[in-house]
Amino acid sequence: MKKPLLIILAVILTAALVFSYYQLWRYFSAEKETEEQFTDLTEQIETPSPTLPEHSNEEPPPEWTVTDQYGALFDQNPDMIGLIKIDGTTIDYPVMQTPDRPDFYLKHNFEKQWSDYGVPYAAEACSIDPQGDNVTVYGHHMKSGKMFGILESYKSKDFYLEHPIIQFDTRAGFERYEIIAVFKVSPAAFKYNEFISAADQAEFDEYVSRCTALSFYDTGLTASYGDKLISLSTCEYSANNNRLVVVARKIEEGGAPSG
Repeated sequence: MKKPLLIILAVILTAALVFSYYQLWRYFSAEKETEEQFTDLTEQIETPSPTLPEHSNEEPPPEWTVTDQYGALFDQNPDMIGLIKIDGTTIDYPVMQTPDRPDFYLKHNFEKQWSDYGVPYAAEACSIDPQGDNVTVYGHHMKSGKMFGILESYKSKDFYLEHPIIQFDTRAGFERYEIIAVFKVSPAAFKYNEFISAADQAEFDEYVSRCTALSFYDTGLTASYGDKLISLSTCEYSANNNRLVVVARKIEEGGAPSG
């Protein structure tokens, strides 16, 4: 009687082991495929031509625009609203938005095919052009550090000091933002993702005050009514349903970072 039982247990354990290996293979294969897709997309981004010599007889090139740089990607998928990049990190991705299909890109790739890792995307109610007070961008927290997994590093002030600027280029122009707060929270406790446009200064100030109060550290920066914000949001695993949020304010054209 014992022998059949041992055989059954052996079969079960073998099946469990095979399934575990399959899950690992599937995870790493999907991650590699996702990385290759994004690499292919970034290779289609154009770069400005070198500036002409001071005394050149040729006509100067026209002003370089967002469409010049990302036009090929905009043409491929009109759901793309821009590209987000943080120098020195793995964040260098298109940003999508589907107002009529909330969270579509949570589980779809740039080609609109099913994907476990999706594409970073803006909350459906956020306004890009004209820009509202805050644009929330969601991205998966991949344990490898890809996608928005690298945001976990912003729990360290040293990492923040090395990477304080977020570049978020949209059809409206090339934009830079300086980080003012990094925090973790449950959306049930603080509905940060519902802040889009403030009704008045008091509402704006309350949102910014709450973000900076929750921050892991003092960045020395804040935001004033009229500033434009971007909030990067991803899962945070120290508690069930937690989120890690990085909030930054736009640096006005011609301005310089405060830090």
